Amino acid sequence: MAASNEHARGAGRVGDTGRMARRGKHSGLAATGTVNLAGSALTCPCHVCAFHHGSAAQYDVLVPFIKEGLEAGDRAVTFVDANERSDRIERLRQGGVDVDTAQGNGQLEIETWEDVYLRDGRFDTADMLGVIQDTINTGRRRGFPRTRLWANMEWALSDAPGVEQLAVYESRLNFILPLYGDVVVCAYDTTRFPAAVLEDVARAHTHLFADGFAQDNRHYTPPEQLVPELESRRR
Repeated sequence: MAASNEHARGAGRVGDTGRMARRGKHSGLAATGTVNLAGSALTCPCHVCAFHHGSAAQYDVLVPFIKEGLEAGDRAVTFVDANERSDRIERLRQGGVDVDTAQGNGQLEIETWEDVYLRDGRFDTADMLGVIQDTINTGRRRGFPRTRLWANMEWALSDAPGVEQLAVYESRLNFILPLYGDVVVCAYDTTRFPAAVLEDVARAHTHLFADGFAQDNRHYTPPEQLVPELESRRR
């Protein structure tokens, strides 16, 4: 993890990381291919902002997304509230996922926010970028062609230090994800987040799921532009 975190700290330097990502795109490191989400084919790598209205609404879309990936030989990882972990497992089982087998062979991992986003009781953007890279690279080391990451984002509504960096973190992920051919789906419950926050995080994703449809995000703003804008508001 030390190497991943050092790499991620570089993501705080917009210019340096932007050049690294562009080199990654041109070097062939990023895998090609598509994944299906809500009946739409999305070209990888994908960074999807998935809006859902109420916690239960996400399962109709994201359980099939995970099931399809497991059946295709992909690895699936999900980050969830500790209080909802048992419900997540049950929903996956109801959707036809053999949870015990997939967890047993390392193809499915279900992690809680406290173990990823809020380690040590705080959120650190650079450390979390390292976690994402480590998660993806772990899948590659284990021989999985792609990792599908489903992350619920309501941890950012807590009073933990650093959560105000949510949109900056989401934007900086776009310096890293082009190096890979994996899929990160960030799920936002629109009944819980302020509209201004949802607008910012939507602009930080290359793909958008809303109102039952997944598509390229025409409001996407590259991190070279969005990160300075977001950080300027805090001065």
